[in-house]
Amino acid sequence: MSNILIIKHGSLGDLIQANGAIQDIKNTFKNSKILLLTSKDFVNMMSDCPYIDGVIEDKRPPRWNLIYLLNLKKLLSRYNFTHVFDLQNSNRTKFYRKYLLPNSIWSSTETTLEKGEKKKDFDNHPVLDRMEVQLKKSGIKINNTKQIDLSWAFVDIDRLIKQYANNEFFLIFPFCSKKHLNKKWPFFKELIKKIKIEYKNKYTVLIAPGPAEIEESRDLNAKVVLQNDKALDINQLITIINKSKFVITNDTGPAHICSHLKKKGLVLFGSHTTPEKVSIESTELKAITVNNLTDLSVDTVFNELKKNLN
Repeated sequence: MSNILIIKHGSLGDLIQANGAIQDIKNTFKNSKILLLTSKDFVNMMSDCPYIDGVIEDKRPPRWNLIYLLNLKKLLSRYNFTHVFDLQNSNRTKFYRKYLLPNSIWSSTETTLEKGEKKKDFDNHPVLDRMEVQLKKSGIKINNTKQIDLSWAFVDIDRLIKQYANNEFFLIFPFCSKKHLNKKWPFFKELIKKIKIEYKNKYTVLIAPGPAEIEESRDLNAKVVLQNDKALDINQLITIINKSKFVITNDTGPAHICSHLKKKGLVLFGSHTTPEKVSIESTELKAITVNNLTDLSVDTVFNELKKNLN
């Protein structure tokens, strides 16, 4: 039995989007052992993924940490990987190809480019389109790369939901990475107030914050969903999104989960990227795009909510 390595460090949204590709790789190499190299935050979730046989954590320290890199090289060498599917396509993984896994058959953006084509031009295409092209050129039969199934990640949270909502609920994701504050719409508190006035007790408004967002979320006049005073884990997050009536979110990881669960909702975009490039819109999840998120009014978002709710 041969061993196959898939590399996808994150972020959450990127890893969610890679699930279909991971499934296609597994289905192509049915008799091989598939392992995933990923970041600490995703080890627990992906350990339950039925399309992989094991997860290796990569702490990703600076590349001058030679002791760590040597130990990682020794660890990876034990598996004698015949193929590596680099779905991260970063400078770090390019380094890994040259110094850590030089003898494996490697699939990446660089191995996918046509003669004369530049990586920066290829990277302008929608992310799922790029992934599909890469896998096709590596001999992978494509069935699921753009049809991502996250049902394997569902867990039982019925008791948790009853704790916070006695009816159908809206789910709000008002945060984003501190590295990308230009993705953050500043008027969620006002929107939540307007929703409560309009719908009163028909819908509960919930927020499921990340670990670093709990304190800020308490100021938004919505119910903050926690498990034992801690943020939900990723499986719980996926499940609560699946059970929601409607989702309103910035361009973050939860937005990608919404898209692939085909949940009704709105994603708010500024000029940082486009919905097309990140492959996020679906038949149910719609994007509102403006040049500057500070210019997007509460009334505009609320009117789109009403239009797309039913």
